[in-house]
Amino acid sequence: QVQLVESGGGLVQAGGSLRLSCAASGRTFSSYGMGWFRQAPGKEREFVATIRWSGGDTIYADSVKGRFIIFRDSDKIAVYLQMNSLKPEDTAVYYCAAGHLYPAALAGQYEYWGQGTLVTVSS
Repeated sequence: QVQLVESGGGLVQAGGSLRLSCAASGRTFSSYGMGWFRQAPGKEREFVATIRWSGGDTIYADSVKGRFIIFRDSDKIAVYLQMNSLKPEDTAVYYCAAGHLYPAALAGQYEYWGQGTLVTVSS
């Protein structure tokens, strides 16, 4: 059974940084695409970034390009989201997801989801 467990959320001031982690287990992820999504209160879940587990190709949403970095550690079977130059509009619950498609920027293209971790950016 696939499990994705996020951690690393918290409260940070605008301009600060946070690193989110997603620990993955339950199967081999070499053929998977891993994604980060976020959902702010009252808004739709939106794509943030995705990485192809095999090869490490990445794609970012325009809103985070140049500020966020997605990367994975094959030894630890984990995916990370390094978030720099955070803005109040980055405040949301961040979700890790796994699926067989890459690239994939739609939530419906992912099969497995974590429980989410809250990121709050104060102004």
